[in-house]
Amino acid sequence: MYTRISRSGGRSYLQIVEGYRTDEGKVRQRVVANLMRADDIRPGSLDALIRGLKRAAGYAPDEAAPASAAGAEFAPAKAFGHLYALHQLWQQLGLGTALNRCFRSARRRFSAEALVRAMVFNRLTDPRSKLGLLEWLDTVAMPDCPAMTHQQLLRAMDVLIDEIDAVEQVVCEQVRPLLDGELAVVFYDLTTVRYSGSDSDGEWPLVCHGHSKDTGTAARQFVLGVVQSACGLPLLHTVAPGNVGEATTVEGMLGHVLKRFPVRQMVVVADRGLLSLENLDRLQAIGEKAQVQVDFVMALPARRYGDLHEINRTLCFENGLAEGHFAGRRLVVAFDADRAAEQKSARTRRLEAAEALGERLARKLDRQDAGESDPGRRASDRGAYSRFRQELRDRKLTKYYRIDWKAEQFHYDRDDEAIAAAEAFDGKLYIVTSLDAGAHPSADVVARYKALADIERGFRV
Repeated sequence: MYTRISRSGGRSYLQIVEGYRTDEGKVRQRVVANLMRADDIRPGSLDALIRGLKRAAGYAPDEAAPASAAGAEFAPAKAFGHLYALHQLWQQLGLGTALNRCFRSARRRFSAEALVRAMVFNRLTDPRSKLGLLEWLDTVAMPDCPAMTHQQLLRAMDVLIDEIDAVEQVVCEQVRPLLDGELAVVFYDLTTVRYSGSDSDGEWPLVCHGHSKDTGTAARQFVLGVVQSACGLPLLHTVAPGNVGEATTVEGMLGHVLKRFPVRQMVVVADRGLLSLENLDRLQAIGEKAQVQVDFVMALPARRYGDLHEINRTLCFENGLAEGHFAGRRLVVAFDADRAAEQKSARTRRLEAAEALGERLARKLDRQDAGESDPGRRASDRGAYSRFRQELRDRKLTKYYRIDWKAEQFHYDRDDEAIAAAEAFDGKLYIVTSLDAGAHPSADVVARYKALADIERGFRV
């Protein structure tokens, strides 16, 4: 039996209802008693009824508090489900045992492994500072979690840095069984991490002024690199000074991977800013020294497009793919007609917008020469040149016009040859690779490069 509030004719009634089954086995309900109007219920008006029902059910009457539990307080429950799942995964991967081996010391009075585990779980669920982590621990129920202080968390970070080589080694050993077969393809990408704080007086050589990927301007920062397997599993990370060139970090990354993982052949897939034709030979030399064949898949940087005009004329596309040679290396070109149309249309809109400004400037000068006055400051040919030049720079269109900036009269001509040369590259992706064409057809090479987007998603996650 249970209570129910039913409504009839705009009124509500408190009823006792019983559930039962008919002879056919169907569940039905019937009203045992109509107790009272629900809108007549006042605090405490049901206490006597509740006490009587408890007495009939054999419960001892609670004289200390009314049966309606008015004024009862409820304590918040601690979250635990996601932490138990993470704890189980941590133990199955063997990370707890492995880190305890690395952190073994008789001098410490706290478990560095437990503190590192708490920091990892906090990063995965609700990232906070070290002080914020202590507040977070009061809201969760973490298995095997000892009491900890802010100072102990900082000391655990010191222990982790001191033993970083041993920790990386054991973590890589635990990761190897998770890889999809032999480690043959790795994806590599970099990001910049801005730094805020007081001056370190040179004690932190990683923090330098460099070009920020977030803002596009100079910032105090360091560089974080991530290496990912073909199946999307992060393998390891690298840290470099904030002013280091992207291409120079690849050699250190490659040596790091070869040190941590047993590899016979490796294909490095990186964005156009990370690999260059100048450092490919050095990368393959590192592989030869480690008796590992190192191949690469890289997009040709835009600054090299000027050397591709003759190659463009010889390309024969089949299903949007063509092959050639550039700087003595295999060149794979992918063409997307829709993308080409979008790029051409966007360029045309930028050209038209810039020329609309040029026409307005020219008309104002012509009216002024004819003796007509316009509101505002008096125009000049020098000022028109300056304004138009800035417009072309902002829209990145300077190379598409022939202009004599020293001419006395404002004038410009569109360079149709330069525009046609740019259109020849629309919709095309140029990939240089050392992979053999027989074992790795063009479609596979393009697919490998496009899979680099997975590591971009990894950075966002």
